[in-house]
Amino acid sequence: MAQNRTSSEQTPGKLLKRAFFARGVHEIAPDLIGATLLVDGVGGIIVEVEAYHHTDPAAHSFRGPTPRNVVMFGPPGVAYVYRSYGIHWCINFVCEKEGSASAVLIRALQPTQGIPAMRRRRGLHDERSLCSGPGKLTEALGITDKHNGLALDAPPVPNVALARAAKRSRRVTQA
Repeated sequence: MAQNRTSSEQTPGKLLKRAFFARGVHEIAPDLIGATLLVDGVGGIIVEVEAYHHTDPAAHSFRGPTPRNVVMFGPPGVAYVYRSYGIHWCINFVCEKEGSASAVLIRALQPTQGIPAMRRRRGLHDERSLCSGPGKLTEALGITDKHNGLALDAPPVPNVALARAAKRSRRVTQA
């Protein structure tokens, strides 16, 4: 079970800048495993992601820009937040060059910071269940459509940093 730690313990390593995301989505996805994602000081370690290249029919951008997905066609290093099935918010990190419209869906986190806030938002105590799916983690972190299009390297959301710790396992799905 993760424990609450100080901010300096939660964001070991360097803050990821937009240039980090200006690479191929299939390169970035595995590099995000083990990174720390914090939204207003609440978050944890990314443990599961899913890569969506713009040429994949499962990508929201496959059929071109729409009001919903227009952020994906913008610059890399921003959050693309959308409603899934009209119920849950999901967060993706826009990757590749502007116009590419590729992104990485953040599927699960290991909670490490702001766990009391996550428990309040999710209405549960079990730490393992707080961020064990894309809709669960956005609810736990308080992510909504107000975060859509925000830079990943600037407060209030999200702050993403590479962890210094060795990556234990990688779970990356390429749609």
